[in-house]
Amino acid sequence: MPSRIPFLALLNMALLASMATAQWQPVEDTLPTRWANDVSPDKCLPEYPRPQMVRETWTNLNGLWHYAIQPRGHDEPAQFDGRILVPFPIESALSGVKQRVGPENRLWYRRIFDVPQAWRGGRVLLHFGAVDWQCEAWVNGTKLGTHRGGYDPFTFDITDALKPGGPQEIVVAVWDPTDTGQQPRGKQVRKPRGILYTPVTGIWQTVWIEPVAKTSIARLKITPHTDDGTVVVEVELAGADKELSIAAVARDGKQVVAQATGPAGQPLRLTIDHPKLWSPADPFLYDLTVSLAADGKIVDEVKSYCGLRKIAVEKDAHGVARLMLNGKPLFQYGFLDQGWWPDGLYTAPTDEALRYDVEMTKKIGMNLIRKHVKVEPARWYYHCDRLGLLVWQDMPSGDRGIRPKEPDLKRSKESADQFRAELKAMIDSLYNSPAVVMWVPFNEGWGQFETGAITDWIKRYDPTRLVDSASGWADRGTGDVYDKHAYPGPAMFPIEPNRASVLGEFGGLGLPLDGHLWQIKRHWGYRNMKDRAELAETYRGLMQKLRPLVEKGLSAAVYTQTTDVEGEVNGLMTYDRAVLKIDAAELRKMHEPLYAPVP
Repeated sequence: MPSRIPFLALLNMALLASMATAQWQPVEDTLPTRWANDVSPDKCLPEYPRPQMVRETWTNLNGLWHYAIQPRGHDEPAQFDGRILVPFPIESALSGVKQRVGPENRLWYRRIFDVPQAWRGGRVLLHFGAVDWQCEAWVNGTKLGTHRGGYDPFTFDITDALKPGGPQEIVVAVWDPTDTGQQPRGKQVRKPRGILYTPVTGIWQTVWIEPVAKTSIARLKITPHTDDGTVVVEVELAGADKELSIAAVARDGKQVVAQATGPAGQPLRLTIDHPKLWSPADPFLYDLTVSLAADGKIVDEVKSYCGLRKIAVEKDAHGVARLMLNGKPLFQYGFLDQGWWPDGLYTAPTDEALRYDVEMTKKIGMNLIRKHVKVEPARWYYHCDRLGLLVWQDMPSGDRGIRPKEPDLKRSKESADQFRAELKAMIDSLYNSPAVVMWVPFNEGWGQFETGAITDWIKRYDPTRLVDSASGWADRGTGDVYDKHAYPGPAMFPIEPNRASVLGEFGGLGLPLDGHLWQIKRHWGYRNMKDRAELAETYRGLMQKLRPLVEKGLSAAVYTQTTDVEGEVNGLMTYDRAVLKIDAAELRKMHEPLYAPVP
């Protein structure tokens, strides 16, 4: 159909887009990735951000916003400091600002947006993928609420704050205490050094709006049961005020393989004959459609997917407790993955970049990623689901740490409550991903408290996954695995009757490569190599030592790490992802013996 937009209007749109681009440039003197060239204000992470609950109609609010840094006690500024490219953190080069905020200040955002007339009559939702850390939001001067938590998605219903017509205004204020607070923050510190990195403040995942009916689907909870080939779908509703029914349909391509209908508020059970199970070797996903009907008329519908897999610790044929996937022992080997980017910090430049790390991990013959003290955008887990990589998901660290032989930390009530709230939010947001098979609440004693109680709560709340209670040290005899850290290693804890022995971190072979460094001096590695040949030979030696441990009962190993990060040069890839330090085919050949059956 030919465009009906007048030529002058098209010209004005082009001029506005050109002006917007002129107002934004990545900050120079920063190590760029090749994907930085694909970033612009009119093309900024445009993909639908929630792959497991998709609606067709939505508007992406990524792009140029106004920003201002003000003392924490001040109200909204009368004048803003400039333009920032959302959703890149203000400390990043791709934000166009690259400026620190600090715990004494608040970061303010402002954006003008339009709501299509066709959306009127229902509800309009404003979604934030993630904002670090405390976020307050207003639309047209009406306060929507406050959210505390740097890693979980959250939503405001903005319908009643909208004006009848014309442009609408969003204002957001963010405060982040970084390492002056006790909140979960991962590896962010005000003074980066060694294994600790640059702070991330403010919006760092996609912001978007979508229209929904007055009664709509708010959340899906999808639970697979491989033993009987069923999938249980629970649907949480918003605005329910009448008798409603839910329908769910599972498809293998275009073929319907299961369907169920029932009253709202009751779980639906879909039974699939001869189910195809999900695994790294065959990451099969069923398409899922869930609809909501009132008086026989569909009022809301979302697209999703599900994978059937079972993770457990069971004894193998030799009586050794091992990690089992779908009832069979599978040695799990992969990267400790920090998820940092030199140009975007917490935020990958593009979805292609986000997918690249997952693809490279798979390409070199790994089947596991341990996502280290960070939670990624939903699309990262979608890529793991689709490509077939197991994920151990860390809870981001916070508060202070303990030494291996010290008792659990005594956290304040506020600190403990915030940890529990963000832990629950993380589990809720990732529950439907078949790739996620392990929760890791504590790493190397950072913020570790009430270990047994936290582990028991996770096991009750999500019985479909395993728990690594305390990765690295400070083991309390709880959880499903006994996790050792050894640099360079490898090593393992003795076999236990009911817990699998795993190597949660090892390796850390460092190699700085000129032209691909975050900083020219002060490189850090657990053990530094002189060149790529020495790195390859030393890594091969680690793999040769690892295989006998598999035969003794080791169930998994996690190599540090995917990429270099800032001053840390332990990656098998450079920080800019430009160089894989050991040939991919050579790596794959080194890894193949790890998965061979145990004699």
